[in-house]
Amino acid sequence: MRPSPVFLGILALTVAGGAMAAFGDINTVFVRDRDPLLIAGVVIFVAAGWVASLSLHEFGHAMVAYRGGDYSVAHKGYLTLDVRKYTDPVLSIILPLIFLIIGGIPLPGGAVWINRGALRNRATSSWVSLAGPLSNLAVGAALALVVALVPMAGGLVIAMSYLALLQIVTFLLNILPIPGLDGWGAIEPYLPPQAREIGAKVRPWAPIILFAILWFFRPANAALWDASYSIFGAFGGYVDGAQIGFSVFQFWN
Repeated sequence: MRPSPVFLGILALTVAGGAMAAFGDINTVFVRDRDPLLIAGVVIFVAAGWVASLSLHEFGHAMVAYRGGDYSVAHKGYLTLDVRKYTDPVLSIILPLIFLIIGGIPLPGGAVWINRGALRNRATSSWVSLAGPLSNLAVGAALALVVALVPMAGGLVIAMSYLALLQIVTFLLNILPIPGLDGWGAIEPYLPPQAREIGAKVRPWAPIILFAILWFFRPANAALWDASYSIFGAFGGYVDGAQIGFSVFQFWN
């Protein structure tokens, strides 16, 4: 169960982005010509950190499944934190990163195939689904607490704050009881067969409809971000820092 070299490489890239952000000139965030080192650092830190969190999300599903009786996840390489084992390069990494860059909404990006029949009981199946979003919540809380408790350079503060906020958004999106998302997987074992059949039929389309609503229906988008900021603030998150990090990440706006 050693972390794969790919995951370690992503972590190294995240650290490198954090160092660049830390050495960037934070005093340029409110001027037209921002420091390129600051911009590059924030973009690299957030993008690479988000891919690393995707690996942790899927690892969370796999680890709980393994402990719950599905030992096939080990043979599939899901316990290595290798993002390549969880993803389709276009659908799971490239498209979510594009949406993250242009809209700030982190799409759920990966998938592990669990043998639900091998799991011990319905409760275990529910916890397998919940483990992924809870890992995002834990990462977001940890990053927010680090920013609150550890003195650091301003560029790193805004980068970590924005990445922490994105983890909270990812948690909220995934926890929704919509077919295709983890929230549905958590309640599905307790639903009647007819409801599970309907869920299976709409699973490919329901997340697309959800993101279309978030994209085009401003009140829904605002509700998502308001809820995210509330949870983020409850963890001691630096709201202003996250908003500045967002503006630097979308440096072309």
